[in-house]
Amino acid sequence: MNILDKIIAQKHVEVAEKKSLVPAKMLEKSVFFDGQVVSMKKYVCDPEKSGIISEFKRKSPSKGLINGSASVEAVSIGYMQAGASALSILTDTDFFGGSNTDLKEARKFNFCPILRKDFVVDEYQILEAKSIGADCILLIAAALEPARLKELAAFAKSLGLEILMEVHDGEELERSLCDELDLVGVNNRNLKTFDVSLQTSLDLVDKIPGDFVKISESGISDPATLITLKKAGFDGFLIGENFMKSSRPEQAAYNFIKEYKKLSAKESTVSI
Repeated sequence: MNILDKIIAQKHVEVAEKKSLVPAKMLEKSVFFDGQVVSMKKYVCDPEKSGIISEFKRKSPSKGLINGSASVEAVSIGYMQAGASALSILTDTDFFGGSNTDLKEARKFNFCPILRKDFVVDEYQILEAKSIGADCILLIAAALEPARLKELAAFAKSLGLEILMEVHDGEELERSLCDELDLVGVNNRNLKTFDVSLQTSLDLVDKIPGDFVKISESGISDPATLITLKKAGFDGFLIGENFMKSSRPEQAAYNFIKEYKKLSAKESTVSI
């Protein structure tokens, strides 16, 4: 069993438990449930912003504890002030040390798109995402049969949520693309081995139809890499660990985005 299989198996158990404790009807009574969704697509593609989706992540199965003391309030506000386009909040507890409370906290302090980063296997989790204030959900192609992924995407759409589908290779991309998606992310980290290669993004970018917003995820630690990915055709970039491993993730994001903007400006001058 690879780590993704373990996480998915655990997720089925967790969802069954949650359903018995908090019925779907209760989730629909949340103050966030009827709230207006903020478009991740629009914010990521806004030329005034950086295209960066900054992630709040305490730990990961591959790295263990990354940052156990960061405050969601300080980091999420700091990310947005630094010029991030959107937030990604890990809500998985067992493997990533997150919680639904983290996302609710981020929602309370920020008017921007928030991605609920979790391993979705059931409609219940999509209702839950809406009930905690998320604007966008993640669907992982490696974890779902194409027909199931399409069903879950359609259900999310019916609630007004946007969908980021994550792929790791061309086969996943080809079999899982469907009209219900809004953004397609290429994860440079192989979820089975946890090896990271930016080449994965460069190999797949042209295979993603232009109707979808294209996101490169994981393994991005140098602002210059964003110039390469942008030129290749990516609209946005999901960055978490590179910021979170700093004692002040928001400051790390500020320095990174400032450098990226400087490089972008230089690139534009050269192009002219």
